[in-house]
Amino acid sequence: MAADALVKAALALSDTVETLHFAAPVSHVYNPLTYAWAVHRAYLERYGQGRKRIVFLGMNPGPFGMAQTGVPFGEIAAVCDWLDLHGSIGQPVQSNPKRPVEGFSCRRSEASGKRLWGLFAERFGTPQKFFADHFVANYCPLVFFDQSRNLTPDKLPAAERTPLQAACDEHLRALVDALQPEWVIGVGVWAEQRAREALAGRPLNFGRILHPSPASPLANRGWAPAASRQMAELGLWP
Repeated sequence: MAADALVKAALALSDTVETLHFAAPVSHVYNPLTYAWAVHRAYLERYGQGRKRIVFLGMNPGPFGMAQTGVPFGEIAAVCDWLDLHGSIGQPVQSNPKRPVEGFSCRRSEASGKRLWGLFAERFGTPQKFFADHFVANYCPLVFFDQSRNLTPDKLPAAERTPLQAACDEHLRALVDALQPEWVIGVGVWAEQRAREALAGRPLNFGRILHPSPASPLANRGWAPAASRQMAELGLWP
C-alpha cells in the first residue's frame, strides 16, 4: 500500500537526518517527524492512499505550520477544520525560546499554509476530492533557526547541505515510487529545482507554482489566482 510505503520512507528519512550536524549560525534544529510523528503519520495514512496524479512539493516546514502540527504547510485551522487531523505534539530535543512548539495551542497562523490549503479547500470542497489526485509533501523535514530567525535549507553551507540533500533526495524518490505521480509541482523555484535533480531520468513532468509566502510581493498581490492560473497553464486544472 502506498501509505505504508510513505510511513516507512518518512521514518527512514527521520533517522538519517537525526545523524546530521549543523554549525553556527544554526542554533536550533527541529525535526517534526519525531516530536509530531503521531499527526504526521495520521496524515500519511489517511491521505496517502493510492496513486496520485500530482504531488506538490514544498521546501521545508514553517515555524507556525508543520513545526507545530506535523503536516506540510500545516496551518492549524486548516489541519484541524479541513483535514480533520488532531493529536498530541511533543517537543524538539532543544527548543528555541523565541520559537516554542505549542502544537495545536499555537495562536500564530502560518500564512503560507493558510493560502495553500485555503485554495485547495475552495477549489475542491473536501479533502477526499483533493487527495483523490493530489498530495502535498515537503522536500526537507527539518526547521532551522538561528537565535531568532527561521533559516531555509538552501542557505546552508555546502558541507552541511550536501548530506541533507542526499537524504531528502532518497526520500523523494521513495515517495514518488509509492505514489506514482505524473507531475511533481514545486511550490517555489527551489523545490522545483530539487525535484528535477533528485528525479532526473524518471518519466515525470515538472512544474511550479508561486510560493505563497507573505515575503513574496507577487504572492501578496493575489496568490490563489496566480497559482490557479499556473496550474491551468500546465494543463492540470481547468
